[in-house]
Amino acid sequence: MKKNIGFFVSTSLVIGTVIGSGIFMKPGVVLSSTANSTMALLAWIIGGIITLASGLTIAEVSVKIPKTGGLYAYIEEVYGEMWGFLCGWVQTLIYGPAVMGALSLYFGSLLADFLGFDDSSKVLIGILTIILLGSLNLLGTHFGGFIQTISTVGKLVPIILIAVFGIFQGDVTVFNADSGSTTQTISMGAAVLATLWAYDGWMNVGFMAGEMKNPSKTLPRAIISGILIVIIAYLSVNIAMLHLLPAKEIVELGPNAATAAATSVFGNFGGKLLAIGILVSIFGCLNGKILTFPRITFAMAERKMIPGAKFLSSIHPKFNTPVGSTIIQIIIALAMMIFWNPDRLSDMAIFAVFLFYGLAFSAIFILRKKVNNDKTLYKVPLYPLTPIVAIVGTLYIIVSTLINSPVDALISIGIAIIGLPVYFKLKSNYKNEQKSKAS
Repeated sequence: MKKNIGFFVSTSLVIGTVIGSGIFMKPGVVLSSTANSTMALLAWIIGGIITLASGLTIAEVSVKIPKTGGLYAYIEEVYGEMWGFLCGWVQTLIYGPAVMGALSLYFGSLLADFLGFDDSSKVLIGILTIILLGSLNLLGTHFGGFIQTISTVGKLVPIILIAVFGIFQGDVTVFNADSGSTTQTISMGAAVLATLWAYDGWMNVGFMAGEMKNPSKTLPRAIISGILIVIIAYLSVNIAMLHLLPAKEIVELGPNAATAAATSVFGNFGGKLLAIGILVSIFGCLNGKILTFPRITFAMAERKMIPGAKFLSSIHPKFNTPVGSTIIQIIIALAMMIFWNPDRLSDMAIFAVFLFYGLAFSAIFILRKKVNNDKTLYKVPLYPLTPIVAIVGTLYIIVSTLINSPVDALISIGIAIIGLPVYFKLKSNYKNEQKSKAS
């Protein structure tokens, strides 16, 4: 595939695939879980620290393994073919489609409400949206990259407006405000988990390393720059909302709190403006997922490590895009959208991918010993503390999910285990083909 992705598109991919629905949907959840505005802000900071430590660590891993496929490529290179297969298998069947499906349903629900359509139309709107973006991304990475850059700028405008005007014009106490939660619902673990859903997505840019002009320099710069911008944006919006609305009201309003905050500053027009900003945000985030996720399946298919490899590794003859992988990811996402709600999909997706994030963070210790360390290339700062923070954060997420959502966790683990016989069958078929050729 063509190497035509530079720093700005890469950075916009990081920002665009992270900032989606979470910044607007999760503040009330975080406040409800902590019962206190100061603790809620602390949860966002902890989530940001874990994410930044993760990004700083993966940036070095990506420099040492600058291949298309991102997480899948890293796991396979360090831990071997079987673990790489399981990682790609879970991302292909759960993580990618579930995230795309959840975002499409969120977008459909918000657009239906904005246009005054019946709530039953949200699934149809979501389906049409994911098909539209999938088709545009098949026309070439420059189309998907252009959409990503424009939508990233578009989503930052309302975030900046509400952050600046909220911080300077609000008069509500920001710190130590009671959110009205009972002691039974207080859980810092659940709060941090909610923020990490909002922060997730930054690693997706690594799926396209093979299409970057200079991945060893572009990828770490894009990951670090993108994550820092997101952390600043999230904290600013949360402080602004707390300065405009009482913590209890933010909890009660839930997903509509951001719109109410904008309305209090700019009037009804401001509320409508932010509603459009939220739609642009989710639209751009979904585009980033559709642009990046098929590269996982494509990377596996190139190695003949997935059923239907010939179709899934197919490249469009004119547009040079992974057409087979893109189509299959969208089909799985469409099926999930019909049978599951977005919250259930997001829980399954996060748990599934973090099972392998921990392995990727740990890989830095192995790579430091195995790979020749070029002093001119990027190295993770504060080593080994930074990767340890990332690993501890991952374990925290896995344990919290097992405690809070055991069914979703077990479904993800079950699908991963099913991948084992598929892997051994593929290996057996490959060996038989080699024997036939030899004879």
